[in-house]
Parts: sequence; structure tokens; C-alpha cells
Amino acid sequence: MDSKDVEFFRELLNGMLHDILKKGEETIEDMTDTVEVYADPADRATAESDRAFTLRLRDRERRLIKKIKEALDRIDEGTYGECVECGEDISVARMKARPVTTLCIKCKSRQEADEDLRGD
Repeated sequence: MDSKDVEFFRELLNGMLHDILKKGEETIEDMTDTVEVYADPADRATAESDRAFTLRLRDRERRLIKKIKEALDRIDEGTYGECVECGEDISVARMKARPVTTLCIKCKSRQEADEDLRGD
């Protein structure tokens, strides 16, 4: 991967990180500022369901933060874009689709096939 591509991915990952942190702060503000009283139990159930869904999304994003930071560390180390299984370069197209990936498409396909066989 050339230096132009590396800088593109550094900016992309930093942008993703910034967006996730901003959404997390907004969620905290929304949940702490809002004190609503619902007369109808169905309305309360809907609000609780929405809140639970939002929290699940934020939890997924929390795990993504770790992967983004690891990808940024790999950029700093000079190993970003290298498959951790076979050591081959990961295609730029794959990196654009999943910037935090650590596996080339061949190794990822093999991993998924192994998971299917094990029933994971």
C-alpha cells in the first residue's frame, strides 16, 4: 500500500472514531436530559425498546472503537493492510469496505468456512 493510501485510511479511521465518540456523547446527553412520563404503558414500552436498541448500537460501536485504535496502531507500525494469517497484502478495495480488517479475503473466507463446519 502506498503512502497516499495509508494517509487516506488514517483520515478515514480517525473520522470514524470521531463520529462514534460524538454519537456516544449525544446518546449520553439525550438519556440524561430526558425525563419523560408516559401515561400509556405502550408508549413507555416503545420508548424503552428504542432506548435498548440505541444502547445495543452504542455497545457495538464501543467494540468498533477498539478495532479502529488497533488499525491506527498498525498504521503507525507499518503493518496496516497486511493479512495477519498469511502475511499477504489486503486489497485496497477490501480495506475500503472494512477498514479495520486484519484478514485478506482468502483467509477470511477460509475462517468463515471453518466456522460453518464447526457450527459457530
